[in-house]
Amino acid sequence: MISPEPSELQELVRDLHQQASPWCPAGLGSRLHWGPPAQAGAYISAAKLDRIVEHSAGDFTVTVEAGMPLAALQAELGATNQWLAVDAPWGSGHAGSVGGLVARGLAGGLRQRYLGIRDQLIGIEVLRSDGTTAQAGGSVVKNVAGYDLMRLFCGSWGSLGLITKLTLRTFPKQAHRAGLLWTGELTALERLRKECLAAALMPQRLDWLSSALTGQGQPGLLLSLVSISQAAIAEQLQELEAQASQIGLATRSLDRDALEALEDSARGSGQLNEDLWLLHLGVPPAAARSLLQEGLLQELPCAIAAGVGQGWAWGQAPSYAIAALRQRCEQLGGMLSVLQQPNQIATRLPVWGDHAARAVIEAIKRDFDPLQQLNRGRLPGIQA
Repeated sequence: MISPEPSELQELVRDLHQQASPWCPAGLGSRLHWGPPAQAGAYISAAKLDRIVEHSAGDFTVTVEAGMPLAALQAELGATNQWLAVDAPWGSGHAGSVGGLVARGLAGGLRQRYLGIRDQLIGIEVLRSDGTTAQAGGSVVKNVAGYDLMRLFCGSWGSLGLITKLTLRTFPKQAHRAGLLWTGELTALERLRKECLAAALMPQRLDWLSSALTGQGQPGLLLSLVSISQAAIAEQLQELEAQASQIGLATRSLDRDALEALEDSARGSGQLNEDLWLLHLGVPPAAARSLLQEGLLQELPCAIAAGVGQGWAWGQAPSYAIAALRQRCEQLGGMLSVLQQPNQIATRLPVWGDHAARAVIEAIKRDFDPLQQLNRGRLPGIQA
């Protein structure tokens, strides 16, 4: 791992390009074991690119260097009662950099209300494999200038270049927040899921939780509401609680602290254990209930955003059970990515399969990285 000074970074990348040496872009290095193993080369970290360049509180935007820790950025924004409405990376609280979050492009339950990280990007600066600096977007929300590098680099896993600077939307923090946890039979929970999505107050998040996360021996549905009006939250929660009682669901009321504690559990806080499977799941939202009926997901901790159908599962299981779960996700019209595999697994599963647009993905890779230096063997959508 090399963490060059900002003034040295571009020259270092140019030297590597002249030597045709492989290298891997990295943020803070907290999750380098996710995904396929990189095929040799140094990791070039953006850890020293850790400044807030500009925070325009009135415009609700922030420009930040890519190595800025997400937790530190959230703390700075909190001083003006703002925040980035993004899910922290799975495991270990908020550890991780803003650039790393964008490079992986993974969204969680907050996508229900705020969309994903790719939708919150306004501008981006990247360092290409030959040391050329490229920019796209701008510093205001209504900006369509330039080629849309943002969509390409969000979820690229460092295979196209090193993200060095980002401009993102911020959101005001709402004064009041509360929620409910329902547990019971999946058919009844699915009925309540539809009621929550159609309610007057849009959920901040609405997550399916497996039995292993609810601790009640039954799956659950976690609802979070935010508003400037405490009365509006109380009224909607009371109405939903009455509906849940009529269809036989158990209800647990959650204040802000209890809600945050349960959300931490649903995000695998403190679970950066390399002896576990870590799976990223995605199915059509209406199919999530069917997926949770799978025997393996009744045993593993699993949280799936009920409105968007994406989520996480982790724990210990035989590899054949993970392969069967992947097949089931695909049957339901979705996918499963194996981000982490236990160290003792002899035959490793592919992290992801070949995407239907493989030829396009490979063509973009050749254009951005003609010497195939960056993250060899880790191109998303291409089975290694």
